[in-house]
Amino acid sequence: MPVMTDTALAKQLRTDIQRSGYYPDLVAEALDTALAGETLTAYVVQQETTLDRDELRRHVTVLALTPTRLIVGHTDEHPADEENPVPSASASTEAVRLERVDSVVVTRVVNDPARHSAGKDASEVVLTIGWGAVSRIDLEPATCGDPQCEADHGYTGTASNDDLSVRVSAVADGAELVRQVLAFAEALSQATVGRGR
Repeated sequence: MPVMTDTALAKQLRTDIQRSGYYPDLVAEALDTALAGETLTAYVVQQETTLDRDELRRHVTVLALTPTRLIVGHTDEHPADEENPVPSASASTEAVRLERVDSVVVTRVVNDPARHSAGKDASEVVLTIGWGAVSRIDLEPATCGDPQCEADHGYTGTASNDDLSVRVSAVADGAELVRQVLAFAEALSQATVGRGR
């Protein structure tokens, strides 16, 4: 496995990549290249397994935070087919300067909210990070509020950055990964406070 900056956090990241069991040498090598020797300050490793028709597909996402950058890594496997008789995998990373991060959106789902207290575990978390690489525009016909009106009022809508979303749940991924995603979101939010363009 490649040698990342040798800190306790980096060692734990290597352990979590190994534990995912998903081409750990490839995942670590791609991440090591993107980290470029920078110190790791926070990370998340999420493995997803999905069924695509009759195929079982695996995907791993690694988010790594350094003092200056957000690293996003994706590794996918590609089964053998008529054109490619041997299975393959692709690992890609993107390094985003922290000053480019526009938004960090955290959605928490809690069970029995009337009994929820601060610090109690969420049952699900969705972390959405925007840095302007992918923009989404949702449009719908505008109305004036008069149900009898047939005039064309144009369109109304919203534009948002939606570069990456990671969803984890205590049932599917474990409570520890839910806590880790929340800690990562907090570290990323703190790292981007006061950073202008």
